[in-house]
Amino acid sequence: MTVSVRIPTILRTYTGGESEVSAAGATLAEVLDDLDANYSGIKGRVLDDAGDLRRFVNVYVGNDDVRFLDNLATPTPDGTQISVIPAVAGGC
Repeated sequence: MTVSVRIPTILRTYTGGESEVSAAGATLAEVLDDLDANYSGIKGRVLDDAGDLRRFVNVYVGNDDVRFLDNLATPTPDGTQISVIPAVAGGC
């Protein structure tokens, strides 16, 4: 399964400045493994030390937040667009 992955500006140093890259995998976990094989280090910015999605990183498969689906086991059908979006926090 080949999918397109939208890369946020903060992670583009791993993709040579590319805002969208292709990856393969039947699940989000497999896609992240493939991304890391091609863009070393990117997976460590998306997952924490326990191998879970980082608290302040949102990942969407299509239009759906994977936290409300199957997290890393979320299926990634061929042609799907995956978006990695860092959460924005702030205050006064």
